[in-house]
Amino acid sequence: MKILMLTWEYPPRIVGGIARVVNDLSKRLIKDGHDVYVITYREGNTPYYENDKGVHVYRVDNYMINPNNFIDWIMQLNFNMIAKANELIANGEKFDVIHAHDWLVAYAAKTLKNSYNLPLVSTIHATESGRNGGIHDEVQRYINDTEWMLTYESSEVIVNSKFMKNDLQKLFGLPYEKINVIANGINTTSYSGVEKDYNFRRQYASDNEKIILFMGRLVYEKGVQHLISAMPKILDNYHDVKLVIAGKGGMLDELKSQVEAMGLSQKVYFTGYLNAKQVAKMYKCADISVFPSTYEPFGIVALEAMLAGVPTVVSDVGGLNEIVEHGVDGMKFYAGNSNSLADSILALLFDHQLCDNIVKKAKTKVKNEYNWTKIAQDTHFIYQKAICQTMAERQANQIAQEKARKSKKIKNVETQINNLIPFNKKRQAYA
Repeated sequence: MKILMLTWEYPPRIVGGIARVVNDLSKRLIKDGHDVYVITYREGNTPYYENDKGVHVYRVDNYMINPNNFIDWIMQLNFNMIAKANELIANGEKFDVIHAHDWLVAYAAKTLKNSYNLPLVSTIHATESGRNGGIHDEVQRYINDTEWMLTYESSEVIVNSKFMKNDLQKLFGLPYEKINVIANGINTTSYSGVEKDYNFRRQYASDNEKIILFMGRLVYEKGVQHLISAMPKILDNYHDVKLVIAGKGGMLDELKSQVEAMGLSQKVYFTGYLNAKQVAKMYKCADISVFPSTYEPFGIVALEAMLAGVPTVVSDVGGLNEIVEHGVDGMKFYAGNSNSLADSILALLFDHQLCDNIVKKAKTKVKNEYNWTKIAQDTHFIYQKAICQTMAERQANQIAQEKARKSKKIKNVETQINNLIPFNKKRQAYA
């Protein structure tokens, strides 16, 4: 197949989880013999075209005018994506399917689908309603409506968890069979050869301190505020711990203020943004990883921690709830409940055998269930479904057009006959 991927982020531009998913999926599809073309946003000095280990990556600028707001910026980006796709198709590229990732590329996907009669598959990585706990203003409503439009226009929709499938069905009223659950995956060799670096570790904690690690964006739905609130109970029972918060986001100042107000400045460390090598080192240095989200469609960071061999604690929401089995390959707690969170962390701090068992089973689970080979095969099957559906629709349209043409021809003949009847009557009367 020749696949056209549309995404607003692709490495080295990483905003959230979409970039890594598109990158890993595309490279696996290449290994399976497919051709993958990615159209994405160009940030900084990245090249306009790049052959990324077989993936054809085309990057587009935005217009040279300043948009009024983020919605206008996205619309301008979509126009330029359409222009680039038109250029590729005009130069002879014939795509079998379009794969759109989230609402940010919805208008480009819809336009190209209708212009070239191509099958459209969309992946909804998260919803605006879920991120914000509902729709509260007109901007959120616009994004929510755009998400609906993308799913409506798509032949098939992919989500990464059963939670998301139920969410989309309720939000948009989609037919249940149109929504396909394909979990996100992880490169199972990501941490091969990465060892614990003690000098690196000492930048964040003393040798006697256990590191409790949070990795991710510092936004409300990631629940970091609840992890900070759990620290007093943890410290009362196990003093030699350090909470390391790795990442950046809009809540950074608010979270620092919370730490200061609670008197935890000596026990909480904010690292800021970490690059890929630093992330791998940090996982290897951590003793426990925690992902306390209040909303999480999937939670690929949990897979990273599990594969790295870190005992993992997650909240019981969304995709995280489906990834971890409590007490078997990780620990769970009630979302938003700092007391419950502290209990799960303390259980791991005091029970080394539990940690060892969890680490072994978690690694096995990730390698067996969340590898890109399986995910790419499942995605290819969805492409085939979309192509078959589009072909069936084309045939149905052709049959309908043929029936309409024949019906019109019959009506024209009938009209001609009816027009002759009065003429024959007049001729008889004259005779």
